[in-house]
Amino acid sequence: MALHYEDKEHILDKELTEIDENTATPEEMEEYRAQCKEATKVSCIMVSTMTPKLPRFYEDFWPYEMCQDLMEKYHQEAHQERYEIFTSFITTKMKDGDSIMTYLQRMQGYVDHLLKLNINFDEELAIDIVLHSLPTCYDQFKMTYHLIKEEISLSKLQGLLRTSKSGMKGKAIESTLAAA
Repeated sequence: MALHYEDKEHILDKELTEIDENTATPEEMEEYRAQCKEATKVSCIMVSTMTPKLPRFYEDFWPYEMCQDLMEKYHQEAHQERYEIFTSFITTKMKDGDSIMTYLQRMQGYVDHLLKLNINFDEELAIDIVLHSLPTCYDQFKMTYHLIKEEISLSKLQGLLRTSKSGMKGKAIESTLAAA
């Protein structure tokens, strides 16, 4: 976030290569010094936001190398976390009698966590997973949802589910969805 705020993210994308001062033009030397200055700022920002044990290890790294090393070290850990969150998201089922609000908050938390882990999936897929995970008392709601042709966002679906009553049958749930 700090790099985004400072508009310095581009520095992570390019390796800083040293130049030969004997053969470099004055313009090349000036550009290299400016790049070093920017890279030093980014290194300081990165190191200052790390857990206490990491800064000593990375104090002599340029931002690009630091970023590459961190990605290599934590890639497997992030992969495992993505797997566990996605598995929880697709296997969680709401039980009869559970609070719809609590349940929807948990499901939204899975979606948000996956987005933070750079797992981008279609919102329609998230809606399908949520609908699939509902108990049978929501069957009429699900059937009505699939009959309407209007696009509904995940947040709008959540609002509709909150206003519907799980114990209601037929027209009550149907009318809640049709009013959308």
